[in-house]
Amino acid sequence: MVLDVLLVLGGLALLVVGGDLLVKGAVNLSLRLGITPLVVGLTVVAFGTSAPELLVSLSAAWRGSTDIALGNVVGSNIANILIILGATALVAPIVTRGHDLRESWGMMMAASLLLIALAFMGALGRWDGVILLAALAVILWRQLTTAKPDEVGEIEGAALGARWGKIILWLAGGLVLLPAGADLLVRGATDIARAFGVTEMVIGLTLVAIGTSLPEMAASVASALRGRSDMALGNVVGSNIFNILSILGITALFAPLPIPPEMLRLDLWVMLASSALLAPFLFRGITMGRAVGAALLAAYGAYVWVLL
Repeated sequence: MVLDVLLVLGGLALLVVGGDLLVKGAVNLSLRLGITPLVVGLTVVAFGTSAPELLVSLSAAWRGSTDIALGNVVGSNIANILIILGATALVAPIVTRGHDLRESWGMMMAASLLLIALAFMGALGRWDGVILLAALAVILWRQLTTAKPDEVGEIEGAALGARWGKIILWLAGGLVLLPAGADLLVRGATDIARAFGVTEMVIGLTLVAIGTSLPEMAASVASALRGRSDMALGNVVGSNIFNILSILGITALFAPLPIPPEMLRLDLWVMLASSALLAPFLFRGITMGRAVGAALLAAYGAYVWVLL
């Protein structure tokens, strides 16, 4: 058991470091090649921060632990809203007025509903993966053709103008550490689930999901400490869209993903309800204060209590 815990902790550490290195390298490579920061922010950074979830889901699917692959994505989306936004709001109030994410929120809700519809039709197969990736392409096209140049925002952790040597080292480090971390995390989490008699789906929805959301958590809290807590909203909405459409889309291309009955009854609806919770704040410009942050964290605690 001690070895399994060490595998999980080591895997999480490698995922966090590897994800950071990959984003740094990808952003600087894109800028070196003349791609605008706007395109980098909407594509490379968004996909890069979802790399831990992608590698974990692929590794779990290849090992036959499809419940972990699904639970990782659904659980990450729940954790992104209830834990990340909750913790960020405790550090500093999240001001939503003047930050128009209503269209992006609508895309996140549409992606969630699409996943639920496909899930009720049976296991996610290759054609389902194609549908999810096609939806992602439409959303990216929409964002890239309608975004304004002043919506670039900050690119966390990227040293712009880095030399080629650093870029190569960052990319190589990220590409080595991410799969290694994903393999360790999935192996350790699977063994822990079996030892405690907990289903792999529950482990994926909680331990693995929270672990792969650590990069987003670190970036959001760091933004709050700098007085830019509003950035957490954009990070979470974008990450949730990518998690559903890209990670499940790509994973379904490589291995069928059966949908556990428990997920159809509870977890998918908790994910949808968590996303819907953002509506009054985004559409009415209500600030997410510390009381809201505490309520979001309490809601996640209640969800985990129901799972266990």
